Amino acid sequence: MERAVVRARHMQRDKAEPLGRVLARIAANTAKDVPNAAAWQDGAVLHIGEARYRVERNRPTLTELRLPRSLLAGFPVCPKVNTEFAAPQHCLFRWYQEERPSAGGGAAAGDGPSWVETAVAERVFIPSNALVGLRLKLQCTPGDGAQRYGLPREVESSGPVEAGPGACIFDSRHVYTRKVCGEGSVRAVTYNILADIYAQTEYSRTVLYPYCAPYALELDYRQNLLKKELAGYSADLICLQEVDKSVFVESLAPALDAFGLEGLFKIKEKQHEGLATFYRRDKFSLLSQHDIAFSEALLSDPVHKELCDKLAKYPLVQEKVLQRSSVLQVSVLQSTSDPSRKVCVANTHLYWHPKGGHIRLVQISVALSHIKHVACDLYPSIPVIFCGDFNSTPSSGTYSFINSGSIAEDHKDWVSNGEEEKCNMHLSHPFKLLSACGEPAYTNYVGGFHGCLDYIFIDRNSLEVEQVIPLPSHEEVTTHQALPSVSHPSDHIALICDLKWK
Repeated sequence: MERAVVRARHMQRDKAEPLGRVLARIAANTAKDVPNAAAWQDGAVLHIGEARYRVERNRPTLTELRLPRSLLAGFPVCPKVNTEFAAPQHCLFRWYQEERPSAGGGAAAGDGPSWVETAVAERVFIPSNALVGLRLKLQCTPGDGAQRYGLPREVESSGPVEAGPGACIFDSRHVYTRKVCGEGSVRAVTYNILADIYAQTEYSRTVLYPYCAPYALELDYRQNLLKKELAGYSADLICLQEVDKSVFVESLAPALDAFGLEGLFKIKEKQHEGLATFYRRDKFSLLSQHDIAFSEALLSDPVHKELCDKLAKYPLVQEKVLQRSSVLQVSVLQSTSDPSRKVCVANTHLYWHPKGGHIRLVQISVALSHIKHVACDLYPSIPVIFCGDFNSTPSSGTYSFINSGSIAEDHKDWVSNGEEEKCNMHLSHPFKLLSACGEPAYTNYVGGFHGCLDYIFIDRNSLEVEQVIPLPSHEEVTTHQALPSVSHPSDHIALICDLKWK
């Protein structure tokens, strides 16, 4: 075995000697036949004068450690952890609470707070009511899973733990979802979480949600509720709509990662929100992604040429369709326990306008043609799970089209915005899709409207419904008049069901 020979060198040099000559002499005296990798082995020692430096290659390192700005008692605190040569699931965590000043006492001026270590050594910390008014500190030591650890870092919360709202609307649903479902089953969730860019407008506060306390519309407050709600569903697949990009990156992805879920994001062009799909890492691996923007795909993908030609006869409608920024997220996942099992998971949020039924029909036709290309051509005969906010009630043309496989050219939705924008097209798709959660009375409940807009459509040939998690009661939903509220973070209600392969 070849060994690197290390010889002592004196570094004293004439101050006036040109630097180039010094470096050339050092280079000439370096062991040139020793590969760089051999000279810098783990455990090697670099001697510079009296100093000794132990070589560690690719040492586990924390590149980012951050706590959420808002901490609520009873709600999970999920730190944002980014690493190099390490993984968050292999890091060591130690949580500390601020010591409560004794009566009449307190820290001397200029002294920092005193910290007391808690019994929690997990990545996620749930503060109790006893910690209200106190700040938290986290110490994290990066690890790589091979018993190698880097230098620890600490981060303190910017503010104290605050009192939580008590019981939330989703708490009763968590009774059914305490455990991850079994190997042959898949728990799927679809949920429009209400984007911050829509919740924080004057119009939202005064017209859409005047019944909601202003602090309950704040992003930090709603994120606390949302993270607890989603974590408590123990889901294998979560499809979210109206996800602000910053919320995905800074809040949801780190939080759900701590609960074993990997996240994918597709932003809407022209907007700061989009779609997010999460899948359970120990149940699924990602094979491929096939996301599209409807308007772009309609113009450029040959798959949609026939529809594009039909639409060209109706320039007003065509223009409206192409102006929309709606997107479709398509992910092909493979079961980690049975690689022969693959599934195409689609997620979308269709055009919102009440008179936009004709636009939604075009969008859903593009979506289903694209899903057909993925689930029939690229991966022949894999089952489909299609989630989203379709902005369509069960009586709509869009719902009928998805369910039945075709839409007649004389359907009333083709004139949903009057004769001027009338467009008559016969459309069809090859799938046999079923609404896994049926047709609830509503999935969206605001002051001026309530109705069923959200669905989990499944391939009825390959999948069947094991159970549907009950929706909250009408009394729960209307406790604070409508949604969102201090006990519910969105104006929509999540749909949850357990599916199994046939």
